[in-house]
Amino acid sequence: MGITQSGLPIDSVYGPQSRDGWDPAVELGEPGKFPFTRGVYPSMYTGRPWTMRQYAGFGTAAESNERYHQLLAAGTTGLSVAFDLPTQMGYDSDHQLAQGEVGKVGVAIDTVEDMKILFDRIPLDQVSTSMTINSPASTLLLMYQLVAEGEGIAGAALNGTIQNDVLKEYISRGTYIYPPAASLRLTTDIFEYCAKEIPRWNTISISGYHMGEAGATPAQEIAFTLSNGIEYVRAAIGAGMNVDDFAPRLAFFFVSRTTILEEIAKFRAARRIWARIMKDEFKATNPKSQMLRFHTQTAGVQLTAQQPEVNLVRVAIQGLAAVFGGTQSLHTNSFDEAIALPTEKAARLALRTQQVLAYETDVTATVDPFAGSYVIEAMTDELEAEILQLMGKVEDFGGAAKAIEVGFQKNEIETSAYDYALQIDKGERTVVGVNKFAIDVEEKYEPLRVDPAIGEQQVARLQAIRDSRNNADVTRALDSLKLAAESSENVMYPMKEALAAKASGGEVADALREVWGRYNPPDVF
Repeated sequence: MGITQSGLPIDSVYGPQSRDGWDPAVELGEPGKFPFTRGVYPSMYTGRPWTMRQYAGFGTAAESNERYHQLLAAGTTGLSVAFDLPTQMGYDSDHQLAQGEVGKVGVAIDTVEDMKILFDRIPLDQVSTSMTINSPASTLLLMYQLVAEGEGIAGAALNGTIQNDVLKEYISRGTYIYPPAASLRLTTDIFEYCAKEIPRWNTISISGYHMGEAGATPAQEIAFTLSNGIEYVRAAIGAGMNVDDFAPRLAFFFVSRTTILEEIAKFRAARRIWARIMKDEFKATNPKSQMLRFHTQTAGVQLTAQQPEVNLVRVAIQGLAAVFGGTQSLHTNSFDEAIALPTEKAARLALRTQQVLAYETDVTATVDPFAGSYVIEAMTDELEAEILQLMGKVEDFGGAAKAIEVGFQKNEIETSAYDYALQIDKGERTVVGVNKFAIDVEEKYEPLRVDPAIGEQQVARLQAIRDSRNNADVTRALDSLKLAAESSENVMYPMKEALAAKASGGEVADALREVWGRYNPPDVF
């Protein structure tokens, strides 16, 4: 039990019994119990705060490693790795399409040797690591496992998450490699592999964040994300897996906007819908299979290059909305991200924002403080109805993958993004510092810049590894990977052998491209 500054008690959980005569219009249930409207754990933050992650990665593995140590020293409780575009697309740093992009929006990781440097002097059995990687998620996870094994750490001791959500790439982000069917096959291979080899690892972070950043409404964000989740569960069951063997390791990733009330209602509705889907449609009996556990990132798309310090206020509000909504982990954006990669000071201030919320406010003293609010309960019900209607439309196409093939979700999101932009242009929505309360002269701000020479350095490093390895072993391992991809064999095992032989991420992706091909999106919906 907490105590207010006035000396009054704060109960850890409130409900109908907390106030005489209060008869809520809806059955709220209890925190930690089906359908988890009030949170997935009984105590939520009264036991301990959410995991505080900071998304970081730029330039070389050595530069990113230095930033990770700075964040850990500042008090972050989980690392979140950003990879550069070539790595995300399955290209090595020496590929012609990688020119000018190496290390720009994340760290360049070509081989296991780069991964060793990235996590140098970081105890992998003690730190929770999230990797924002999708199409080549299998490759980066195996690199991470190989680094840990080289330090004597077994897969069973590793804890973290790979995003591994390829379906949303076709909808809103674009860093896909293979066609949807092949991508789903790879995802289920990861599920199966991790259940046996890395059992504490969250095998997927089914993401609505990027849909929100692309312009999806809160209802679209949840509807299309949960529809993707259904597709992954169906694929895993279709591959012969038992739902309760893999579903407890499913996780989600959402955005948190400045519209606090709607965001709180959105998170509560999402938990309720997913719990019922898992119980009713997939007959999951393990309560952990029914829980919608999620990571949240504050809305980068709402940050402005104009008057960037105002973004500190926006991020604090967005972070508060995520906490009130019951997130399990949180990344707060840096105030300068609308301009460039975050500086060290900006990243530290973003982390301090979370720490103020956790340790200086009373929001962690009680579970689901908005429960029973007339507006929150009404908005939760209304959003639930809208979300279910959109999910029904996806089902009418035959599920998420079929709807993606005709461009349904992408078209819906692009229409919403256009409407929202028009509202800002017309002044119907206020953006402080942009269409109202602007200033004539902006203060000069010096952003973080990545040295363009790192591309050449990374290429030289990659070539040195290729010159020093046993290329015959690499070729044999890649041939085994291709044979596995042509059959129903789990590709994770031969992929690990290839990476252990110092095959690069791009070579692994090329081997699978040779078998599965590349995805070409439809022109129009």
